[in-house]
Amino acid sequence: MFIETEATPNPATLKFLPGQPVMGERGTADFISAEAAGRSPLAASLFELEGVARVFLGADFVTVTKSGAADWAALRPQVLGAIMEHAMAGRPILAGEEAEEDEDTDPADAEVVAQIKELLDTRVRPAVAGDGGDIVFRGFRDGVVKLRMQGACSGCPSSRATLKHGVENMLRHYVPEVVAVEQVEA
Repeated sequence: MFIETEATPNPATLKFLPGQPVMGERGTADFISAEAAGRSPLAASLFELEGVARVFLGADFVTVTKSGAADWAALRPQVLGAIMEHAMAGRPILAGEEAEEDEDTDPADAEVVAQIKELLDTRVRPAVAGDGGDIVFRGFRDGVVKLRMQGACSGCPSSRATLKHGVENMLRHYVPEVVAVEQVEA
């Protein structure tokens, strides 16, 4: 098994591409701590490595965020080994299905919410996935779209600028009901 690595816009995060599906069509999973990773044998094994601060599982990639003191020269081979060992052992990525989070929307805005989600899915999420992350719709109220950044995008120095200047401008252009975009935390 050959696992490629790519840098991301977030210097604390690397993207690992194992050449096979990780989450596939199941979406994404973002683990912000070892405690949160209990349902993913892969994420749990990555959190056992000293210096791993966050793990994000995408369709065909894994992004790992290191803690401030960790050094990629030492941590990268350990992450590669853990991913390879997990794949070779044939263990599942997730032990159970994650409960869907509630979205904060008004049922009267269903048509607008559908437009927003369609734009996010077709124009934004593919680009963000290319950088090792994801952007998740969390709500729409009073013209404000609430989004959560995951993976490499969470904590990235340029993520707020991307939301304000990229995503917000695009959504306001195509969906006149949108007046602002806000980032929400997990």
